[in-house]
Amino acid sequence: MKFAHIADMHFDSPFIKLSDKDILGDLRRLEQRKTFKKAIEYIKQNNIEYLFISGDLYEHKYVKLSTIQYINNLFQEIPNTKIFISPGNHDPNIKNSYYQKFNWNKNVKIFSSKFEKVENDEINIYGYGFDDFYCTNCGIENLQIDNQNKINILVLHATLDGASIEEKQYNSISRKVLQEKQFDYIALGHIHKKEDQTNIVYPGSTISLGFDELGEHGIIVGELQKGKLKTEFIPLDNEQFKEIELDITQTLSKEELIEKINNLKIQKNEYIKIILIGNRNFEINKYEILKYMESERIIKIKDKTKIPYDLSKIANENTLKGLFATEMLEKLNQLKPDELQEKEIIEKAIEIGLEALE
Repeated sequence: MKFAHIADMHFDSPFIKLSDKDILGDLRRLEQRKTFKKAIEYIKQNNIEYLFISGDLYEHKYVKLSTIQYINNLFQEIPNTKIFISPGNHDPNIKNSYYQKFNWNKNVKIFSSKFEKVENDEINIYGYGFDDFYCTNCGIENLQIDNQNKINILVLHATLDGASIEEKQYNSISRKVLQEKQFDYIALGHIHKKEDQTNIVYPGSTISLGFDELGEHGIIVGELQKGKLKTEFIPLDNEQFKEIELDITQTLSKEELIEKINNLKIQKNEYIKIILIGNRNFEINKYEILKYMESERIIKIKDKTKIPYDLSKIANENTLKGLFATEMLEKLNQLKPDELQEKEIIEKAIEIGLEALE
């Protein structure tokens, strides 16, 4: 059997955290449609029999009826493809959701919050869907395959081995437990980065939703026989989010910095975040600098530069600054090597504190 597997489309996402440029959200919503249409065209052209959508197809809070109609119209273009949707935490199968109040095409199966099995010839497809914005226990431990001779597939929105309190709210499942179930393919969603370990697969978000989702995005396609699985990742998102680090230690003015950024070679299909690093020699207002960018592809500027203080030298001063520097040095020395975020916070606090004590 031939299948396609996608997840985390997030149709009509507001892209609130993406950019200060309002138009980017509109562009990404248009690109969501284009990318999804490309996925459907691929399925059509390659006679793919099954499409698994592992949650967060749309944003419940923001999705428009016209978007749901657009999705369903595309489903109608592949009537011979059986479509299985496992609602997730952003598109739960609740009473007022479009999963319940919209008349979906007849080739679409939407899973509920009780594990269901759909039998198709030599294939059994199991699935579960969120019925709320959170799920702490889907009951995976009680799920049993009733015919190991058939091809068995599980479609699920879940977090593997979630350890934190937040992760446990989004259907945290033990990888070991999943492996013990002996499914031939497990189509997961929720993690926006592609993860393909044997037959337990996250395809990642179908298009990148921001700078925390770098690299290629698309769909997983595969061929499955009993005991034999072959998968391939097909990139579909034409746009890529990219970060560029720029060391400004030798840059002496705002004008010089603007010129350096504008001289960077940027591709037409890239959304760029500039990360400023090194020691700075002048005050930086990243919002002001952003106004002077010649390329509309430069979306964000992040300032990670430092003022070149000699903290050890200041700590030897018999002043309030010296006492402050001594205390901050002790805090830095107490940090473990992997506590990078804490180190960044303390370094920023040092910078603010020393400036205030000038």
